[in-house]
Amino acid sequence: MSETTGSTGGKIIHIDMDAFYASVEQRDDPQLRGKPVIVAWRGNRSVVCAASYEARQFGVRSAMPAVRAERLCPNAVFLPPDFPRYRNVSRQAREIFRRHTDLIEPLSLDEAYLDVTENKTGLPTATQVARTIRGQIRTELHLTASVGVAPNKFLAKIASDWRKPDGLFVIQPEEVDSFLLPLPVSCLPGVGKVMEERLKSLLRATRHFHSERSEESLFQQAPKRLDVPTVADLRKVDLATLKSHFGRYGVRLYERARGIDESEVIPDRPTQSISAEDTFERDVLLTETEPMIRKLAQHAWAASRKESRIARTVVLKLKTSDFKILTRSHTPPSSPASCAELVCIALSLRDRVGLDPGQRFRLVGVGLSNFRDPEDGSAQPALFT
Repeated sequence: MSETTGSTGGKIIHIDMDAFYASVEQRDDPQLRGKPVIVAWRGNRSVVCAASYEARQFGVRSAMPAVRAERLCPNAVFLPPDFPRYRNVSRQAREIFRRHTDLIEPLSLDEAYLDVTENKTGLPTATQVARTIRGQIRTELHLTASVGVAPNKFLAKIASDWRKPDGLFVIQPEEVDSFLLPLPVSCLPGVGKVMEERLKSLLRATRHFHSERSEESLFQQAPKRLDVPTVADLRKVDLATLKSHFGRYGVRLYERARGIDESEVIPDRPTQSISAEDTFERDVLLTETEPMIRKLAQHAWAASRKESRIARTVVLKLKTSDFKILTRSHTPPSSPASCAELVCIALSLRDRVGLDPGQRFRLVGVGLSNFRDPEDGSAQPALFT
């Protein structure tokens, strides 16, 4: 495969703190070091927020139901998450990042992209910047991070996973093809088990011209099934076929197979939405959700007060006992002016859920979206969806 890959020519670092929540717990309590630690609330509906590498050896993973994690690792130490503490450590890590660049795009408390095409410390290469940052995290925070360095964000993200935990992996521009093409398609962001199966069943219709008695006719052959286990195989699939199967995501697959990612590192990305949700201990009727809605609205309101922009839209999310998700939203003529008003709107949205009164729900969420600058006073008509 000699096709030229498309890289931005930049120097991008992706930093991923190793087992972040669990590592902070182990750092702060020496008795936990070397033990399997699972950060999660106990309960039938709880999920794992983080698992130490000792727990991962038993198959425990983030987002796994806590009851399953306990079955896999019965000797694990379960700890309730302490998000204020984790946020404080995350801020300390970002202060280290800012010594080297102002172009920082946080993805979560434990993950960020850095554009070090030009760095503030005068180090000659992105690799040296990455190595310095890892050293500062280890020395000052007593934590470890896995880091990927590459010409763009997509490749840097893959690289940071390559030598976890506590690893550094660099993809030079001239090494993109040799690194990328042998990878299984499951390494590409967004390609999970379902997408992997869909790629295995891709059909491509082929056409050819047949000439008979000087008259050309167009014949359609039977669709050809494609086998796409690796990125190299994916690169052989034409753009039209990928678009016909996957729409806009097909374009993304086409680009990723060629190492193309033109997206920039965007610092201080404006907040698009804020939400709080929780799972009930047992499935409840819609009429029983009010106390939880009030509690979640308070959390969402408190978080929104930290933003310089104002939310226009209130969103209510519900998940039924059979895992169907419903959302209702309302954009009033003016933004909610108080937590009480937010609660009132959220409860009115609940009343617009037209399901059987006997339907039970396992989760509820309250959110704020459609953030605008305060000076943007343009009123919008009320809208229910």
